[in-house]
Amino acid sequence: MVFDWTEEDAVNPRNRMAASATLHCLTGCAIGEILGLMVGTALGWSNAQTIPLAVGLAFLFGYGLSTLPLLRVGVGFGAALSVVFAADTLSILAMEVVDNVVMAVIPGAMDAGLVNPVFWLSMMLALTTAFAAAFPVNRYLIDRGRGHALTHRLHEDQRHEDQHHEDQHHEDQGRASHEQAGHDHRTGGGAQQADHHHEHH
Repeated sequence: MVFDWTEEDAVNPRNRMAASATLHCLTGCAIGEILGLMVGTALGWSNAQTIPLAVGLAFLFGYGLSTLPLLRVGVGFGAALSVVFAADTLSILAMEVVDNVVMAVIPGAMDAGLVNPVFWLSMMLALTTAFAAAFPVNRYLIDRGRGHALTHRLHEDQRHEDQHHEDQHHEDQGRASHEQAGHDHRTGGGAQQADHHHEHH
């Protein structure tokens, strides 16, 4: 999957969506990996113990950052999670594979420790490479109506449904106000006729 990037591509909505999806995954992966490495270092674990923890947390935070926006617009937790699993798994997997391969091939990166600049420079290079690897994956999925196209569609459907309910509520309120005004007019007219009839007598 090779994309020839042009000026027209820069404003392509699918590229923007793919970049946003990849950035979500990257942020979650970075948080999870660094947290996992901090925990592993604090507990004195070996790389063989720390890496699975870091990868697991990367998936957890990656899924979490994609799920929260859907929950905020009112999508149910189960529905949001199932869509995010389908949308993000391949992207996060690609990102984690590339990230860990880069970290593994840089001499001393895995053993540098969190206080060593070598670790942070290596991590920055690994995450940048992982972003470049995951972007075409997300674009490929979006082009086929999968990946973040699913979460985007679910987000838009929920927003349209909420807007419909809000419009319906305003319409019901307007109808009720109109009916109340008509009732008040009829009641007021009846009262005036009664007063006029009483004065006549």
